[in-house]
Amino acid sequence: MEEAQILDVARDGIYTMILMAAPILLSGLVVGLVISLFQTLTQIQEMTLVFVPKILVVFLATLVLLPFMIRTLTDMMTRLMDMAVSLP
Repeated sequence: MEEAQILDVARDGIYTMILMAAPILLSGLVVGLVISLFQTLTQIQEMTLVFVPKILVVFLATLVLLPFMIRTLTDMMTRLMDMAVSLP
């Protein structure tokens, strides 16, 4: 396996990781910002108010995005196996 192929596999792995993690992390970020804005506007300074909605949204986002995540991992694994078969 040449260096270019190794770099392509590494780049593909990092891209897949970002593609799978970004929607879930962004949904948690949006919920955190909305709740922080709500806390600021109402002057509620409860630290635990953020955790339950954020956990629920991240869990629901994971459930909704699970088919996309499985398809993405399957495509990457198929490409890796095709590369492994074509190695001399």
